[in-house]
Amino acid sequence: MVRVLIAKPGLDGHDVGAKVVCRALIDAGMEVIYTGLRKTPEEIARIASDEDVDVVGLSVLSGAHISLAENVMAEFRKNGIDDVMLIVGGNIPSKDYAALEKIGVAKVFGTSANLDEIAEFIKTNRGNSSR
Repeated sequence: MVRVLIAKPGLDGHDVGAKVVCRALIDAGMEVIYTGLRKTPEEIARIASDEDVDVVGLSVLSGAHISLAENVMAEFRKNGIDDVMLIVGGNIPSKDYAALEKIGVAKVFGTSANLDEIAEFIKTNRGNSSR
């Protein structure tokens, strides 16, 4: 079973969308861990390692998506986490998608993303995880 961590990094206090994504992924047959609000990149990396997840999804509405993704990826590297796929969703301008992908984000999902599309992307890219 694919294990997904949905995280709300930074100071963003709005998590309805993240909870909707969690529910959709559970309904799609995945195991989902939700961090709750205002987690640091260090906490996200620790939880990802402790929970042995296949995917981390960052939900960002604050506009700090690039720096948060950079910091989470830096924490992954620092902690030897090299087998976890990072996706980012939220209020992300399309002009920032390439910058996020350059950082190592596997896929960016805007606020209007289809929930089935998110689940299918995860299943296609991590559904056969050997972990």
